[in-house]
Amino acid sequence: MILYAVTIFLSAFLLFQVQPMIAKMILPWFGGSAAVWSASMLFFQLLLLAGYAYAHLSIRFLKPRVQMLLHVALLLASCALLPILPSPAWRPTQPGDPTARILLLLTATIGLPYFLLSSTSPLLQAWFVRRTGSGVPYRLFALSNFGSMLALVSFPFLVEPRLATRQQAFTWSGAYVAFALLCAFTAWVSRRASAQIPDPQGAVLPASERPGLWQLLLWVLLAACASVLLVSVTNHMSENVAPLPLLWVLPLALYLLSFILAFESDRIYRRWLFIPLLAPALAAMAYMIYAEDGNFNIKFAIPGFALGLFICCMFCHGELARRRPAPAHLTLFYLMVALGGALGGIFVALIAPRTFSAYWELPLGLVVCGLLAMIAVWSMPWPVRVSMLLAVAVLAGYFIRQERRLSKNLVLQARNFYGPLEVRDDLPTEDYAERTLLHGTINHGSQLRDPVLRYVTTSYYAKRSGVGRAMSALQARGPIRAGLIGLGSGVLSNYGRKGDYFRIYEINPLIERIAQTLFTFYPHSPADKAILMGDARLTLERQLATEGPQNYDILAVDAFSSDAIPVHLLTREAVQLYFRHLKPQGVLALHISNRYLDLKPVCEGGAAAVGREAWVIEDEGDQASYLSSSTWVLVTSDMSIYHSDFFKDAAASQYTARKGFRPWTDDYSNLFQILNVK
Repeated sequence: MILYAVTIFLSAFLLFQVQPMIAKMILPWFGGSAAVWSASMLFFQLLLLAGYAYAHLSIRFLKPRVQMLLHVALLLASCALLPILPSPAWRPTQPGDPTARILLLLTATIGLPYFLLSSTSPLLQAWFVRRTGSGVPYRLFALSNFGSMLALVSFPFLVEPRLATRQQAFTWSGAYVAFALLCAFTAWVSRRASAQIPDPQGAVLPASERPGLWQLLLWVLLAACASVLLVSVTNHMSENVAPLPLLWVLPLALYLLSFILAFESDRIYRRWLFIPLLAPALAAMAYMIYAEDGNFNIKFAIPGFALGLFICCMFCHGELARRRPAPAHLTLFYLMVALGGALGGIFVALIAPRTFSAYWELPLGLVVCGLLAMIAVWSMPWPVRVSMLLAVAVLAGYFIRQERRLSKNLVLQARNFYGPLEVRDDLPTEDYAERTLLHGTINHGSQLRDPVLRYVTTSYYAKRSGVGRAMSALQARGPIRAGLIGLGSGVLSNYGRKGDYFRIYEINPLIERIAQTLFTFYPHSPADKAILMGDARLTLERQLATEGPQNYDILAVDAFSSDAIPVHLLTREAVQLYFRHLKPQGVLALHISNRYLDLKPVCEGGAAAVGREAWVIEDEGDQASYLSSSTWVLVTSDMSIYHSDFFKDAAASQYTARKGFRPWTDDYSNLFQILNVK
């Protein structure tokens, strides 16, 4: 028993340790988007399904000795593919949806090792039952999930802060070799089989006693519902804070905890407790999705969604545990659970972005969870069934009503890999009516609808903002060369004059189309201008290699995705790259307006890396309704700019690094350092 338990625990630990590790490695290559985690989760779920299918088919069709030889051969082959460092050749060279490229990259980098780790738990449980005649292997499943959760919790708190990316990859690869040797030994020990497999009570199962079609379908639906809620809740949190491993790990750890509790003991999951808890959990999550137009304070939203997700997963996995079959069919059971997880991932990562124009998968998942609860209690008296049906109908009606409310004054609603976008018009009767581009819940630029005021610079980019003052001071000296990271509605291009040179870096093809068709800032600008599609860092690196430095007078970084920060655009290495493209006295302008994170020390760390000072320019934006409060950090060696007339009345201050703050690098970032929740 100990040999099987240790092997299963180690496989589960490595299986889930590599998930945030490899996703964070490739995150900068694909724009730092939260959808990178969704695509990665899809890969993990598909490989888990493949691993469970391999375990099921091996047990069913191969003799024990053949199983052992095949598995050992695959383990040896997988070790030859180490270490798990993604090849730079996989970095995207063209704009567009990178989902397929992410899946292929992960397959080439960790495909076979991950496949074998995925198959370990069901395969070794079946070997354990076959070798010992034991009828209670499901506790090994709980142990597997405990190892998975421990790996997830340890990554953001122990591994990520202490080991650089390359060290993580080599450490994990070394541990995988140890696992492969241990698993090969376990396979050799398990090569002999007992004659029959007993059920939990010790009776031999007749061959005809197989789970029916309805039972298989219910297994798949329960697993799929939990998977949809896991990925969609993670997306919701990542879009509104930052696509960081910490926010990937929390929902996944709770998801696994529910598996552990449900399968560890039949005494933990109780219908009389968890099904009644579903009603307030579903209602609370529904409220938080739309509260304050999606801007519900994360101090309450993150724990609220975490608790709600845990209750929903306890219901789904508790019902799965209640319906688990005898050990003779355990690999089929795990296969159906993995199939449900994969279908949930496919729905959120592939189908929803191409079918829905907004984030509707989370509301839909909550409604389906309510329907499954109704099915679970269908054998109870009719008043209970009717009450459940009415509750689900009210929940669905609430979602429909909220979506209709939000559809007013909507010009465009669309989404792609990089998230949901909306263009809204104020009523023409309103003072200073605007057309606004929203990415998620955040304003990404607006334009006044009055033809006379159409080219007044608005929102975070006005003349009194940090970037506006810097632009004006530099243009007072003559034509400028400007690089802009993030197009939005094109407001910053409004500064372009005849003789100026503007290059705008944008990763989202949908934003490029919107800025050139539904707003007129960019088309109207008389500057020598162009939009360069693709991730800004990768494009700047290619320019440096092929064209040399761009010699910009100013480089403005304004590339938030919804309210999530693009971590890879703020690291020390990113700032060093920017200054290779700036003139010696050029200005780096970093837009850091944010509800939850204090990014000033991150910017100061980058400034220190290039031997320059960071100045914070605050603007309340209270002079007119079409202006927004903003915080810009300007980094330059040209101190004279701050003494120009354009900065005379500015709320400017030099920022000094906090004691003990560790600068962010491509290998290190820490959300807790800068969390600012009031």
